[in-house]
Amino acid sequence: MKKIVGVLFLSFLLAGCDKPKIDSSTDDAMKSSIAKVRESLPENKREEFDNALKVVAFSNINMADLMRASSESDKEDLSKKMREPLSGKTGEEIISYAQQVTAERELKQKEQAIQEIKELEQKKANSEKAKEELKKVQVLSSRFSLEPEKYGKPQPIIRLVVKNNTDKAISRVYFNGVIASDGRSVPWLEKDFNYEIAGGLEPGEEATWALAPNKFSEWGQVDAPADAVFTVTVTRVNGANKEAMFDASSFTEQENSRLEDLKKRYL
Repeated sequence: MKKIVGVLFLSFLLAGCDKPKIDSSTDDAMKSSIAKVRESLPENKREEFDNALKVVAFSNINMADLMRASSESDKEDLSKKMREPLSGKTGEEIISYAQQVTAERELKQKEQAIQEIKELEQKKANSEKAKEELKKVQVLSSRFSLEPEKYGKPQPIIRLVVKNNTDKAISRVYFNGVIASDGRSVPWLEKDFNYEIAGGLEPGEEATWALAPNKFSEWGQVDAPADAVFTVTVTRVNGANKEAMFDASSFTEQENSRLEDLKKRYL
């Protein structure tokens, strides 16, 4: 009985050794051996093998390698990198190795995604905090008009009354301005603008400004009706050191969409 079991075990080993393997010594040898390896697999495994072959072949290279491959020497190095992980493997080993590479890649992607989620969540929190602080910089009045000039196009004028209710001096204010009419979902104009304050705006101070945007910009092209309302929101203020003190504009709509997408996929 032991003798029969031993013969059977040896037969299984020999059968495993007889499985064709990929020979990557030359391009011709590799093409020929891949065809033999594929043919040795059951039909229901061949498509999986074809896909696995691509994963394994590209497992040693990245986009930078592809971009650098301009000379014949570079192309030969790239070809060598693609052949190396295929060399000496059976069809089942190719499939198994591809599964391992894919699993490792997905794990790395998840780790990177979770780190990005943390960074975006922090950025979003900072932006929300900044929005609350920016409420202390009040726009008490906002008016927009196109004022006729003796020659040429009318001059767009933005008139603002702003009060600094923060406890720090402000050197520059960034705004988002919207000209819209009640009952219309699309504004006539939405545009960011900013103003550097000569001498700054100290805590508790109130200032009145008349800003004159370029008449050839979108401000000079807007054709809004007389009943349109000009709404101004403070999006950022710089401190006395000219660095951002509060910035609600740092977290964009694109970043918020990216955050929501990552959370759906990885959390």
